[in-house]
Amino acid sequence: MANKKQEMYFAAQPTADHDEHVVDYHVNGVDLKFNTDAGVFSKMRVDYGSGVLIKKMVDISFPAENILDVGAGYGPIGLFAAKFWPQQTVDLVDVNERGLELARRNAALNQIENVHIYQSDRYSSLAATKKFGLIVTNPPIRAGKKVVSGILVGAEEHLVNGGVLLVVIQKKQGEPSARKLLKATFGNCTILTRDKGYYILQAVKN
Repeated sequence: MANKKQEMYFAAQPTADHDEHVVDYHVNGVDLKFNTDAGVFSKMRVDYGSGVLIKKMVDISFPAENILDVGAGYGPIGLFAAKFWPQQTVDLVDVNERGLELARRNAALNQIENVHIYQSDRYSSLAATKKFGLIVTNPPIRAGKKVVSGILVGAEEHLVNGGVLLVVIQKKQGEPSARKLLKATFGNCTILTRDKGYYILQAVKN
């Protein structure tokens, strides 16, 4: 049962009993609070990998064509992006409705209005013509290689030319194969950061 509950975060309708918490996270002078719950990824804290990505993305240059957070959960990466770039609109998507409802609450809690939060299985709910300057993801590794690969490969068609994909992934959870896939898809992949086994990978659409 424990494993079932642990893996509920990539289900559309988690059935785990509610267990809400509020967590704080601080990056570059930005302080945000997050409502969390059972049935979502990393309910007790902003997970380390997401933190590494949040801290690194501040330094990224990308076309001013708005931002997409794929697998947003309760919203830490996407909501920090919305705070860092208030002139941009950030789309936060996930399959998990419980996580998305928390993300909506967290946007309101932190007075963040430049976001669109909606359900999407990877890119399925995005308009084919909608493009972004930056896509960020902490992909749901436990959902399986097919899902993760779909997120990485699918990003290319939703980026404008010069657009940037940022991925956080652990070496032991598939970083080498993810880097190989990004090189095959984009023609490039750069390791921006290594931190306690977490890698930040960057691919740019040429």
